[in-house]
Amino acid sequence: MAAHRPAAGGSGRHRDGLPVIRVVLADDERMVRTALRAILGAEADMEVVGEAANGAEALSLIRELRPDIVLMDVRMPDTDGIRTTEQVLSGMTAPPRVIVVTTFENDACVHDALRAGASGFLLKRARADELVQAVRLVARSDSLLFPAALRALAARHAGERTAHAAAQALRDRLSDREGAVLRLMTAGLTNAEIADRLGVGPATVKTHVAGVLAKLGVRDRTQAVIAAYECGFVRPG
Repeated sequence: MAAHRPAAGGSGRHRDGLPVIRVVLADDERMVRTALRAILGAEADMEVVGEAANGAEALSLIRELRPDIVLMDVRMPDTDGIRTTEQVLSGMTAPPRVIVVTTFENDACVHDALRAGASGFLLKRARADELVQAVRLVARSDSLLFPAALRALAARHAGERTAHAAAQALRDRLSDREGAVLRLMTAGLTNAEIADRLGVGPATVKTHVAGVLAKLGVRDRTQAVIAAYECGFVRPG
């Protein structure tokens, strides 16, 4: 395991005037971690603060270093990425956002990791610029990571869980405007794009998004999209 302690100030650190996104890497392949560190370390607004080779090491590092983002291999020895994600998100008062890393986007494990609370997923064959964009997007958290693939994955695994009664119950909990915002969230629109579509200010959209997340009992947009598909609030196509 390779790790170092963060300097004082944690996530408030800045470099070249930019807030630094602090990242922990969790992957059992050293070469993968080395490549990820090289790519992210070249960015002025990112810093890899620790590496772990399995889930137990990752959990310990995350609790110690309190990063902003974790790149989590979905398949690791001992404790896999799904269980580690569950432990991270349930055991910390201010947990980091988790991006699971996988070989295949339709892997059932990816869906399980997203349902466990991961904020998105990244394919191991992704280009360097896609990796950097993904980390920034999830850190900013006002849009979905690869929305088309995420929607397809959520819809594919909804199956028999889709129920009219559950969808109606969700509609009853949300205001008309919150329902409209949720539908646009499932399309992967950012807050600014939703504001433009609805003819309101970004601050108003941010308030509605917060209301949607609170009423669904989820922590981010990814979880809201999964919930919307699984209860039938939105449907494929």
